[in-house]
Amino acid sequence: MCPANMEKSVTYSSTRGEESQKGLDFRTVVMTGLAHDRGLFVPDSLPQVTPEELQSWRSLSYPDLAVKVISKFVKDDQVPLDVLTDIVTRSCAAFRSEDVTPVVDVGGHAILELFHGPTFAFKDVALQMLGNFFEYFLSTGSNGGRLTVLGATSGDTGSAAIYGLRGKKGVDCVILFPNGRVSEIQERQMTTVPDSNIHCVAVEGTFDDCQDLVKASFNDKEFRDRVKLGAVNSINWCRVLAQTTYYYWSYMRVTDNHQDVSEVSFSVPTGNFGDILAGYYAKQMGLPVGKLIVATNENDILHRFFSKGEYHRETIAHTISPSMDICVSSNFERYLFHLAGNDSATLSKWMTDFETSRKLTISGDLLKQAQSDFLSARCDTKETLRVIKEYSDKSGYVLCPHAATGVSAIHQLKEVSPSMVCLATAHEAKFPAAVKRAVDPLPTPPLQLSELFHKETRRSECPNDLKVVQAFVEKKIAIRIAEEAAANGGSLEKQLKRSIIAAAIIGAIAVGMQVFKRR
Repeated sequence: MCPANMEKSVTYSSTRGEESQKGLDFRTVVMTGLAHDRGLFVPDSLPQVTPEELQSWRSLSYPDLAVKVISKFVKDDQVPLDVLTDIVTRSCAAFRSEDVTPVVDVGGHAILELFHGPTFAFKDVALQMLGNFFEYFLSTGSNGGRLTVLGATSGDTGSAAIYGLRGKKGVDCVILFPNGRVSEIQERQMTTVPDSNIHCVAVEGTFDDCQDLVKASFNDKEFRDRVKLGAVNSINWCRVLAQTTYYYWSYMRVTDNHQDVSEVSFSVPTGNFGDILAGYYAKQMGLPVGKLIVATNENDILHRFFSKGEYHRETIAHTISPSMDICVSSNFERYLFHLAGNDSATLSKWMTDFETSRKLTISGDLLKQAQSDFLSARCDTKETLRVIKEYSDKSGYVLCPHAATGVSAIHQLKEVSPSMVCLATAHEAKFPAAVKRAVDPLPTPPLQLSELFHKETRRSECPNDLKVVQAFVEKKIAIRIAEEAAANGGSLEKQLKRSIIAAAIIGAIAVGMQVFKRR
């Protein structure tokens, strides 16, 4: 029991509005991931940050600033402050820069370098923290100490999740990625990790197919409960919350360097909408944010929405910025919920209609509101390469293909200024084949990336079939449990046989039930 006078943490409810999914605590939403009514968790209230608080935070280190921001949502009733401080500090210690996410001035605007973590991508910021939150919650009673993380990746989430969860006690991490649709380095970052709790699965299909498999698994109650399913994709609220911290950090650094700047704007390479959504929430909390720019590649469903009100699903184009090769942005539902006036009935109808027709169209005041919240721009491959070459030639700064879309957007929209921050979401060395089309010779890659080509890899392959993927997950869990039991004095052969047989029986029953239901 918490003392009656203890300050309470923010609670969360699903965008779809089911009563059982309302008013849930931080621990529950982090461990649950996707709401059980197929919605996403959003905060029931947004804490406010005053100008005085912002000023008092100015001299803080990144970890200390992050604790201040996160503790606005997470109080001692969920995570004691000393534990929260330890989680954030250990997470930030994994970064190569003391600033964690340094801000540099290039070409008349700022660039927020989000690639100094273990996997050289922005997702390290959130996934180092999420892995440590999982570890704390499991060690203090959640899920009976076991969790199966099932995630989908278009390139960067997978390796960041793996590096955040490798070796974690009680955690199995299964990452699905589209076969042949991530860069070679992105795949090697995943498949060279030898820890026995890590399982990389190449799926025949696109990222959207992988994401659909993950969502379908969360919507399968029997499977979800049986394997104790958890999420690392940005459907997990913890991801979005952790990412708000670098908006505060970059605001401080820009206004330190340019004291005449009162508001800071951001241009964000956007696929699943989680990164820019964190900026939207930071703005709603009171951070002086000017404009938020959604930058897309040829997979431009978000640009079409903000320019014409058309959120219409189309076929995925395979581009040189693979982490943005997404046609359905899983985090976008959170923003649509707020656009609908936080009305779950309206949101649910929109999503149901979209799932049926593959189209959602808005107009009038709703479109005006959306356009006041976000600007947008589209950047194709030719333009991406042009921007990479121009910045290399003129500034000696090499952008990755994703960051280049954000830089292109501010030039297209004539928003270049010292108060504009472009998010550099990954290190250019992760995409040598693409960057070499604009910059030759390439800069020397970091040793951590070049040495990947000398390591052994291991991966599994699965068809785009829900039951096959679920059976794979259960088999891997069974093997791990048997190995743990053997380490505690049992016979590995016997334990493996029992566990795999049990998993096979459970899988067969599940398939049989599905067939029966269809009949």
